[in-house]
Amino acid sequence: MEQTLQRVFKRPEPYKKNYNYPFCAGCGHGVVLRLVAEVLEELKVYTKTIAVASVGCSINLDKFYNLDIVGADHGRAPCVATGAKRSKPDKVIFTYQGDGDAATIGFNELIHTALRGENITTICVNNTNFGMTGGQASATSILGQVTATTKNGRDPKVSGYPIKISEMIANCDGAAFVARVAIFSPQSIIKAKAAIKKAFEYQIKGLGFSFVEVIAACPTGWKLKPVQALEYIKNEVTKVHKLGIFKDLAESMA
Repeated sequence: MEQTLQRVFKRPEPYKKNYNYPFCAGCGHGVVLRLVAEVLEELKVYTKTIAVASVGCSINLDKFYNLDIVGADHGRAPCVATGAKRSKPDKVIFTYQGDGDAATIGFNELIHTALRGENITTICVNNTNFGMTGGQASATSILGQVTATTKNGRDPKVSGYPIKISEMIANCDGAAFVARVAIFSPQSIIKAKAAIKKAFEYQIKGLGFSFVEVIAACPTGWKLKPVQALEYIKNEVTKVHKLGIFKDLAESMA
């Protein structure tokens, strides 16, 4: 009996037809970029979306997406996105940043964007180091983490304590939705997509600033094998950067 094979997994519309995968083996960026693309397609907004790419591994947005993409100086993506949204309020605007960019170099820009309640979305991929430039410590690096600039592990007496970026953004009155998710298992990826989708939905509804922090693997920077990096997220990173929804304006108004 002849069997018919049905294709159930397809390339999201925002993706380019052909691209060269630029990331290291086991890197979390590819998964997060896929989730964002699926959400934009499902919400039917990708034709009117503008993405703002920061300096770091996130600079590779143009290699994946067939979207309007603007490049920003290191840490300045929220400023560029603010200008884009204010000049074109009918567009869906999002920044795609790493923790080195959003939580370290550009935290001042990020926090003030949230305080102003700019109606944009920020996706922050937190792999607790500067992955593109050699694995240096970032503001989110956890205590004891060995990096290129903390050879003996992060010591609070020398480097201070890790910033809890989602908790700080949630305290801003202009923030409408703030969540921290992770990608280390199929179940966690499903939850991550749900948070990203809600963040874009809140922007579409005009509720204010939405922020999703995604804890993702950087096997190269962490000096771990890909599978070990996933375990490191589950067993170490999420003990410090706890997962959850820290602010949901729509639910608080219900």
